[in-house]
Amino acid sequence: MTTNQFADFGIAGFGYSLGADQKVGTEVLTEFVDDPERVLQWGYRTFHRAPEEVTAIELSAKAALAAIEDAGLTVEDVDYVVLALSDVPGYLNWDASSALAHEIGVRLKPNLLLMEGCVSGVTGLGNVAGLFATDPTLRNVLFVAVNRVSEFHRNRMRVNNSIHSDGASAVVLRRGHDFGRWLTTVQFTDPDVSYWFRTEYGGEVAPVAPADWSSKTEANGLEAVVNHFRTDPKGLQEFVAALNRRLVEVTDQACERAGVTRDSLKKIIHLNDNQGSFEEIAEAFDVPIDRTSAEIAAQHGHMGAADHLVTLAEYCRSGELVPGDLVALIGISIGMRWYCTLVRI
Repeated sequence: MTTNQFADFGIAGFGYSLGADQKVGTEVLTEFVDDPERVLQWGYRTFHRAPEEVTAIELSAKAALAAIEDAGLTVEDVDYVVLALSDVPGYLNWDASSALAHEIGVRLKPNLLLMEGCVSGVTGLGNVAGLFATDPTLRNVLFVAVNRVSEFHRNRMRVNNSIHSDGASAVVLRRGHDFGRWLTTVQFTDPDVSYWFRTEYGGEVAPVAPADWSSKTEANGLEAVVNHFRTDPKGLQEFVAALNRRLVEVTDQACERAGVTRDSLKKIIHLNDNQGSFEEIAEAFDVPIDRTSAEIAAQHGHMGAADHLVTLAEYCRSGELVPGDLVALIGISIGMRWYCTLVRI
């Protein structure tokens, strides 16, 4: 394995904050969909729903302070704040990363806001690598990823074939730290379908929704996929076949760049997708499903950008991952993006 000569850093502390647990059953599902059996088939047991008054910044701050404490630091030790935000922001024309810095008391330090959907919770580690590479004075970077579903804009059970959850994860990334060492980040995109899964109203193009519009009945992202291929069924088949193949391709590219082999991966941590998707991913990677993060995904639902670091923290704290283990953080996100970050525990 080669050592990255430009950015040498690892994970010095973990923290996360989750919305209230909600068991996945017909009674709770009928609040969001009129066909709960469809959602039950996804295999989730629990999801997290924050109280209405709890914001993404509040979730992020709790996770951030927990990570700082876990690293044995104080907020004065934080040199840089990076926030990955994967749902609708609390306000327009607003820097949520600065709001987080204010909330936790990090003053007169630089900060960075990433808003590329759930991908930024993984590729954001590559962004941090760039910060370490270009600023030799950096020692401790606080990286936080949060998903707080805006239920006015998005139906958490109709975006795609996942239940969307509320949660934040955080890590303190320390220069020269041996545990949880970042190796590389690779991503590529298919920009021709960049409009899939977007929120139609609230932005510059369409700031106000029609009077009869509701997120509870709005067409979901998968319907946009079907509409895109309505006159090209062969194209749809080819795209579906390519989804998991490209996950393998991006992982292989990352392994080649890091000088490791795919068969040396102890764990493949995918975003918290449905259980059917995990079965397909295990088949594509030719590994048993317990080499993936399927079990933890069923416990949490899809927490957007927060998925991977919550899962990584739980595996490290349970002892399922130990120093020396190689982990791939992978996924597919808006864009459409395929991505992989490799971490050596």
